Amino acid sequence: MPRPATIAVKADHLYKAFGRRPHEIVKKLKAGKSRAEISNLGVAAVIDASFEVKKGEIFVVMGLSGSGKSTLIRMLNGLWDTTSGTVTVGGTDITGVSARDLRDVRRKSISMVFQHFALLPHRTVIDNVAYGLEIQGMGRTERLAKAQTIIDLVGLAGWADNSPSELSGGMQQRVGLGRALAADTDVLLMDEAFSALDPLIRREMQEQLIELQAALGKTIIFITHDLNEAMFLGDRIAVMRDGRIVQIGTPEEILTDPANDYVAQFVQDVDRARVLTAASVMEPVRSVITKTAGPRAALRTMRDLQTSVTFVLNRDRSFAGIVRDRDVLGLVKNGETDLRGIIRDDATSVLPETALVDLVEPSVGSELPIAVVDEKNRLLGVIPRVTLLAAIGNVNTNTGALPIVMPPATISISQITKILGDTAEDMPIDAEGVRA
Repeated sequence: MPRPATIAVKADHLYKAFGRRPHEIVKKLKAGKSRAEISNLGVAAVIDASFEVKKGEIFVVMGLSGSGKSTLIRMLNGLWDTTSGTVTVGGTDITGVSARDLRDVRRKSISMVFQHFALLPHRTVIDNVAYGLEIQGMGRTERLAKAQTIIDLVGLAGWADNSPSELSGGMQQRVGLGRALAADTDVLLMDEAFSALDPLIRREMQEQLIELQAALGKTIIFITHDLNEAMFLGDRIAVMRDGRIVQIGTPEEILTDPANDYVAQFVQDVDRARVLTAASVMEPVRSVITKTAGPRAALRTMRDLQTSVTFVLNRDRSFAGIVRDRDVLGLVKNGETDLRGIIRDDATSVLPETALVDLVEPSVGSELPIAVVDEKNRLLGVIPRVTLLAAIGNVNTNTGALPIVMPPATISISQITKILGDTAEDMPIDAEGVRA
């Protein structure tokens, strides 16, 4: 059994209220009052937020302006006290700890990247990156060496001695990210970190963040109002509305099974091709034989399923390729008993986690469905072109009929039956239960 994931950050029934009587606000909310009903007392910014962030995951908190997401992240590192509830970082409850202990948590366990960079303008790039290490008391030679390594890692090699004013916005944000990474904390909090960047630079930063997280294994809590950004970055996403978390799930879960109408409306314009994966849309394999089955068995399978192609598996159930009906028919006519000479590798095969956007080109270029295989090349399912296009376009294809998974037969049923010499008992059964 796999070991349970280590919890890096835990929020337990968090509330944050602003006003002269915040605890009274929370009391009324817990009693069932709505946010609007307590508005005369103040503002309920976060209401009963609970979640766990696993070590090494990117957890995205997504919501529109005023949803409470930035307030929430500021409670996670103690910038704002909670009105009610607890925050645990690395197993340590940081709620209500002394200012000294809280500073220690920020130095060692949790660091933050802000939207507007927050760089020190009078310091060079390398001194900005090394600032957290300086606060920790690390010697100058050691901290500059470590900072230089981080500068290279975030793509700023050659810029160590420049000042922030000489950098573009994207480069300045790389400095901010580098400073957080140099502190070597387990958890990074990123509050709208890429929102101020141009779209192209923003995409580059998103891709680099994923690469850095994969290389360093950091736990990242990322705040954004951009749904596509959330879907691209997040291992899991928490959707907030009016101070409450309304759904937590993977990007696919939120896209395919929204918790309510608000989430459904929120995700309706998302780029589905970049979120959905092969595993989420693949169809069962209906036309499949083993390599040792022989031409007659292959032809009978294609006749019964009325398809011109069948998938072929090796003895170990790994994917070998496909055979076509006219090639198989030629073997049967010649009395051949071995399929191996006509097995073709026409079909594209992909792993289950492949994004649909990467399947469009091979699907358009071939009439064959795409084969979905696991890491051992075992056939898991297939994706016909119609299924792929319907998934990307969010079209319901469930009509009750069998989907068109394979290309239609190019040889008539009667012709195949005559060549095989089958009896009536071997003839296929049509939809009405009558033998053809």
